[in-house]
Amino acid sequence: MLGVGIDFAEEFHVVALGRPGDGVFAVTRVDHRPTALEALVTRINALEPDPAAVRVVLETSHGALVERLLDAGYVVVPVNPDLVARRRGPARKKDDATDARIACLLALDCHEPLRPLIPHGELAAELRAIARDDERAARDERRLLNRLRADLVATFPAALTIVGDDLGAPTMLRLLERWPTAAELGGASRDELVTFARSVHYGWPERLTGRIAEALAREEFVARDYLVRAKAATIRLAANQLLLLEAQRRAWEGRMGELLLGTPQTGRRREPRADIQSRQFPGGEIYLSFPGLGDRLAARVAGEIGDHPEMFTSPNGLQCYAGKAPVTRRSGKSELVVSTRLACNGHLRDAVQQWAFCSLRRSGWAREFYDGQVGKGKHHNAALRALGNRWLEILWYCLIRRVHYDEATHVANRNRALQQAA
Repeated sequence: MLGVGIDFAEEFHVVALGRPGDGVFAVTRVDHRPTALEALVTRINALEPDPAAVRVVLETSHGALVERLLDAGYVVVPVNPDLVARRRGPARKKDDATDARIACLLALDCHEPLRPLIPHGELAAELRAIARDDERAARDERRLLNRLRADLVATFPAALTIVGDDLGAPTMLRLLERWPTAAELGGASRDELVTFARSVHYGWPERLTGRIAEALAREEFVARDYLVRAKAATIRLAANQLLLLEAQRRAWEGRMGELLLGTPQTGRRREPRADIQSRQFPGGEIYLSFPGLGDRLAARVAGEIGDHPEMFTSPNGLQCYAGKAPVTRRSGKSELVVSTRLACNGHLRDAVQQWAFCSLRRSGWAREFYDGQVGKGKHHNAALRALGNRWLEILWYCLIRRVHYDEATHVANRNRALQQAA
């Protein structure tokens, strides 16, 4: 067996090599270049011809370095950086060579309970990448909406009356993109407004025109001219960015649905097209059978779990990975439940929390369970974590058995279990 410990960075990596009987016998620096990585693989193959006998420990689970090591057939074991930090000694002194040595010793320790990395397939990797980008775009969208609202409050409060509660609607954003100030909107004729409403496919042009006239006629605070001139371009820019984000997120949503079902979706009901078939993410229909999981949220959950759910040997493994299983401390006869689990996949944790919230309106037993948790004194987020923990258990069994979720079957099983417990 050959142990390899890597302390990775953007420009170069520090690599430590070792064997069970000899310990660490070499520490070298490898530049982050294709030729340098190929030279490292060649050296490792010379030391250990069997790729399955090479165990690599490093502090990341993605990137070009990890992909090259997996392509070489090595056993790649990603670890939490805290695991390396706890072995640095009392001073916790950070040194790249020391961290590489510690990672190499972890690779040589056969008793250390480390889980090898099971790489995602192409579909799972694409689904995860798109879902994470969509999640980041959603945060950017909220940030831009808050900034746009603040600018409108300062210079164009009548616009907030016009848009109402839907500032992010494409029609309203196009309105602000064309007329970013009250003076410019007030100078537009009724025919121009009607023509604009029809050009953006707004259903009630006359109603929109009347709402604009009514909002502009209301008494509002008038901002200084210099501030209005300065913020006009900012409002137009924010509206344009939000429109681009909305269009891209809509395209991403369609692609996520296509990956989950293996076919594009069409129509307002987004029904799958039977005439076009492509490669499908394993278990995509199972995820979409759960209440509260649409294309976007199902893609976030499925992308983080990946196309190898069997790597979680029990529901508890998946629950711990998602951060929904509580941390417990046991000593003698006492047992203490300690808050939430911090060492987890943050993307999956947030997705399951949102899934639990969305399921409250679509699943009767989920609402009943949530109300029971709140009745016990738990606050909103704790009750959602407990509900998400239950959903993950059900999801694990459905994925392993390759069956769709059925509300009636689960309710019957749940009632039978409660009767037996009573």
